[in-house]
Parts: sequence; structure tokens; C-alpha cells
Amino acid sequence: MKPIEKRIRDLLKEKRAIMLAHNYQPSEIQDLADLCGDSLELSIKASQTDAEVIVVCGVSFMAETASILSPTKTVLLPRHDAGCPMADTVTPEALKARIAELLPMPVVTYVNSTAAVKALSTICCTSANVVNVVNSLEEDEALMVPDQNLARFAQGHTTKRLHLWNGCCPIHDRLTPADIQAAKAAHPEAEVMVHPECRPEVVALADAVVSTSGMIRHAGASDAREFIVATEVGLLHPLKKSHPDKAFFPASTAMVCPDMKKITLEDVARSLERMEGEVKVPPEIQAPALKAVQRMVDLAR
Repeated sequence: MKPIEKRIRDLLKEKRAIMLAHNYQPSEIQDLADLCGDSLELSIKASQTDAEVIVVCGVSFMAETASILSPTKTVLLPRHDAGCPMADTVTPEALKARIAELLPMPVVTYVNSTAAVKALSTICCTSANVVNVVNSLEEDEALMVPDQNLARFAQGHTTKRLHLWNGCCPIHDRLTPADIQAAKAAHPEAEVMVHPECRPEVVALADAVVSTSGMIRHAGASDAREFIVATEVGLLHPLKKSHPDKAFFPASTAMVCPDMKKITLEDVARSLERMEGEVKVPPEIQAPALKAVQRMVDLAR
């Protein structure tokens, strides 16, 4: 173990802290973390521990989600400038204006959004459960924010009418059918796993449309030995760790999220030493946001 890694582990113990790493984080962050995975599952698991401090190695909305689910814990985001362009496409003001333009209908909000937007929502969803969430609604129409690609994916699996928001993940949205076709030409025996944040024409070329954690599970359940991975390249690390006997290839090496790569081990150590970078969702936002998240969680019970 490197000195910086030992220092972090010692600080985590001293501060009664738990370190979370999203699947897109740099490999050295993932390898040192207590928990790795999708953003919401990390926050749920952290809320169930006796840790007093949660260090979120991800982006700002993930730290806010951790605060929503663990309001009595201290949540630290080692880099305050680690944001999400997709989450930034919807503000509370813009969402209120859009709601006012439409007939009364539920608002389905992707967890990749700010706490203030979640607080205005009827129910949240993840990339894994979006279809179940949409189909659970009694109403025939719903507004879905902020990812139009995820909404289009859900629209293909429901009879309900979904109103789209003009937002997307720029990393997933840049992937083209030509990228997939080139990857398939290079690896003709490989299964294609595509994240539903990708464009519909890319999703149409998939053998499996799954979330990041879903890709890890699918790779284990599949008989295939090779996989083309259509999501942020950081997922290749946990895929290879979980399934060392199988081969994984990026659909495009350009699928790199700069915000997900900002946090370094030095940032984590500094944040813990100084207790810097606290993210705290105020009670007036936390309560309604938790209600939207909890309604989604209750569907799985």
C-alpha cells in the first residue's frame, strides 16, 4: 500500500468515515474505496452503515443524494468543482416553468439531478428501474427530466406518453452507431452492452441495455467471453476485476467524463484531514427530495 493510501485508510478509521467510489472513478480511487457502484446504490448502502462521515468520490449530485438519505451524517465531496453537465440542464426555476405549461402530471426525475430538482419531483428513477417507475404511475402522461435519451428508452417500453426534457449526458450522447459498428468489426464475437443514456440509434444495436452495475451483473451471467462496453471507460476497471476471465473493450475511447476523473487520492486525504468539501442539503429541500427517492425505493419492496 502506498503512503497516501495508508494515510487515507488511517483517516477513514479515525473519522469514522466510509469512502464511496462511483464506477466511473479512476481505478486507484475505486481500489481504495469501501464501496463501489452506481450513485444511488452507494448512497443507500452508506445510509445503512454506522459511519459518521461519508466521502463521496463522484460528482456533486451524488454527494447531495448521500445527504438526502443520511441527513445526520457529514457528507464530503473532495472536489467542489466535480459537477454533471446533464444535471445542470434542469434548474428548479426552469422545471417550475415547464410544469406550469403542462396539464397536471407526475414528474419523473432521474437520480442524476440536483436535490432541488428532486424536491419538485413526484418520483425518482435510475437507469436500471426507469421502465418499472414509469409503468408504476397511475397517470397516462408524465414529464421526465433531465435525460431525453433515457426518456426515449423508457418510452419504448410503456404505453404512457412521456414529455421529454432537452437534456442529456454529453459523454453518452456523443457515441454513434458508427462507433458501435467499428467496435463490432474489431471484435465480432463480443456482446454489446449499452447504457440507456446513449442515443436511441445506439441502443438499437445493443445485445443488452443495462446500467453500470447491470453491466457487471450481465457480464457474469452471460456465456459470452468478450464484451463491447458502451458507457464511460471507467467501468472497464470493475468489469475486469469482477470477471478476469473475460475480455472487455470500450465502444469508444472518447467516452471519458472529465468531472468523474477530477478527484485524486490527494484530494481525498485533504478533504478528510481538514473536513473540507461538506455538502449539506437544507431540510426544506431534503424532505421533499427524500419523499421522491423513497417512493422509488418502495417500488422494489
